[in-house]
Amino acid sequence: MQVLQVQLEVGPDPAEVSRARRWARSRLAGSGIGEDESLADTLVLLISELVTNAVVHTGCPAVLRMLFAAEGGVRVEVADASDRPPKPRHAEGDDTNGRGLELVDGLADRWGWQPEGVGKSIWCEVDRSAPAAPPPAASLPHGRVRC
Repeated sequence: MQVLQVQLEVGPDPAEVSRARRWARSRLAGSGIGEDESLADTLVLLISELVTNAVVHTGCPAVLRMLFAAEGGVRVEVADASDRPPKPRHAEGDDTNGRGLELVDGLADRWGWQPEGVGKSIWCEVDRSAPAAPPPAASLPHGRVRC
């Protein structure tokens, strides 16, 4: 399997999230994923949520990576220096936050996290060949943590 990987260093500032979105859109276009494809919008939203979580909840710099498989799948990874695992929450009604990992769970075909160096990496994958179907909200694949 042939894979192209690109990465961006992200500072610990919420303003970096918009820079990450712009960077991701340009890399998606360069990979052959058209700006008008719904896949591009889905990936940019996933990137936005993962980078936001890293910047807001850890206060640490992060590294955003996108991996493009020759078969068409895309993997997004955000690595940071915090060893705290992600903590999915359930937002209620008018809550203004707490939906990020729920969105990732609903939009990605797969997602998870693993230790990386002194910190961790949170990743998600989207298959280009088939549209992502959200799984039932109450279930997570084996090995995922819901707190």
